[in-house]
Amino acid sequence: MGHSQADKARSRKRILNEAATQIRDGGLDGLSIGSLMQRVNLTHGGFYGHFSSRSDLIAEALEQALAAGEAAARASRDPGKPVSASSMARSYLSRAHRDSRKTGCAIAALISDVGRADEQCRAVMEPYIEAFVTKVARMLGDDGEERALLAVSAMIGALAISRVITDQKRSDAVLRTVRDEIIAMASKE
Repeated sequence: MGHSQADKARSRKRILNEAATQIRDGGLDGLSIGSLMQRVNLTHGGFYGHFSSRSDLIAEALEQALAAGEAAARASRDPGKPVSASSMARSYLSRAHRDSRKTGCAIAALISDVGRADEQCRAVMEPYIEAFVTKVARMLGDDGEERALLAVSAMIGALAISRVITDQKRSDAVLRTVRDEIIAMASKE
């Protein structure tokens, strides 16, 4: 008995959701097709009915993880308050964000993996980084492009570094230092 297109679409969505979760938690290389398919209650062979290769799955799962991170950031904002570079820095460089690798910024969680990945994966992440820079540049004003590149690089780097440091006080200091510098930069407008 064949499966309907709707069933196939639901299965594909389950695979992508689980793959996005797995790569956010374990990185791109941590994704195992066998365990992925087992977790979504499908056969290993059924994978090829949805994706032509592991690389295609990873690229699509990365897109899903990045989009989910962006959606979570939008959902966490207070719609009654305008977003400023200072408020963004406070939120992005917070303990809560640092401690939510599975649901926080997928750029920071996966930047090193994607930097070593194939061009397909890099092409998936690049527009998200560019959108982040553009958003921060708008907040910083007319001459904000170069400062936005600095701020975004510092925020992503600080979040990634703070997740590596095991000493809580030192990890907090990384977040606080970069957050304070970005707030100071933003207040010079």
